[in-house]
Amino acid sequence: MEQRIYKTIRGGNSSLLTYLREVWKVRHLIYTFAKRDLKVQYAQTYLGLLWSVIQPLTGLIIFSFFFQRVMPLHLDVPYSVFAFTGIIGWFYFTSLIGQAGTVLMNNQQLIKKIQFPRLVLPLSKALTGLIEFSISIVLLVILMLIMGCPFSWRIVFLPLVVLANVITGLSGGIWLSALTVRFRDLHHIIPYLVGFGIWLTPVFYPTTIVPQQFNFIYYFHPVANVIALYRWIFIGTAVNEMQVLVSFALAFILFVSGLVFFVRNEKFIADHL
Repeated sequence: MEQRIYKTIRGGNSSLLTYLREVWKVRHLIYTFAKRDLKVQYAQTYLGLLWSVIQPLTGLIIFSFFFQRVMPLHLDVPYSVFAFTGIIGWFYFTSLIGQAGTVLMNNQQLIKKIQFPRLVLPLSKALTGLIEFSISIVLLVILMLIMGCPFSWRIVFLPLVVLANVITGLSGGIWLSALTVRFRDLHHIIPYLVGFGIWLTPVFYPTTIVPQQFNFIYYFHPVANVIALYRWIFIGTAVNEMQVLVSFALAFILFVSGLVFFVRNEKFIADHL
């Protein structure tokens, strides 16, 4: 990759808006880093990008076997379609949390050698994940056609739901990327948190099986509401509008506060690496 030096000069109390303008000026770096990550991720593998197909399909097969054979669920749509709409949202979220959360630690040499807005690195992970997510969407469409599921006009809202998915993932990923620089233990804790989180998220089960007294949890669970919106778009399941608004408001607050925290601590990142 061609290396270009980006020198940013700003005052000690640069505003978030000023910083984001600097990021916009070097936005091509987001594409450059995303392209590099894809090449590195699938380099020297026989299947290459096909691993992006194998991962969600493997999850679908495991969940389908369990909930159709061991603990059957009674749904109005084929379980495979129901589960896959949850898998695509969850995998994109975990990709952002896992990769964006550790991106600074994994690019120590680059950060020490080249001057550029460090926020570019976690943002590039959103683009990398979006490419893999797009493959999953194609698989979902094919699956719906095979299972005979009709499509609805609600599909026009897909870009907005994907944007909500990105903001939800980055709201945690940006915080973690800045925190892991100082607290190295988070680098090892993140995979465990992600692995446990799937059981608290209606990825492979409907919220109707959750006891009524625990439904308030979903007001504070943005990922669950992202998945609910995917299912509303593709299979027409109902959503709780107030629940969605509250959870996304919390995710947006976490996202903006993460940006502020990241910007204020960026000048110390290289010192801790």
